[in-house]
Amino acid sequence: MVFESYAALGRTATVSTHLPALAEIGIDVGQDFPKPLTDDVVRAADAVVTMGCGDACPIYPGKRYLDWPLADPAGLDLDGVRAVRDDIRDRVEHLLAELTSAPPR
Repeated sequence: MVFESYAALGRTATVSTHLPALAEIGIDVGQDFPKPLTDDVVRAADAVVTMGCGDACPIYPGKRYLDWPLADPAGLDLDGVRAVRDDIRDRVEHLLAELTSAPPR
């Protein structure tokens, strides 16, 4: 089973506290950049996780959407960003466990 994730940018831009918080857990985003959530990406997805993008995200009938209400890391100190990062990690782990235990389509 293969999982791919795409990072899209909504209203929040990456700030200096985001990079160290991600680097602490082995995620190097130094050369990466957020991309828009395109129609093609949404069409290909089994699950679309949004984090408060509201009407800005494309919606397709039959797709599974999860909106995770998270604290906005903009303006948070490093400890606050760590808390958001850890919340996202926990939610991703739960979603992966759910997706891998589901019967095949």
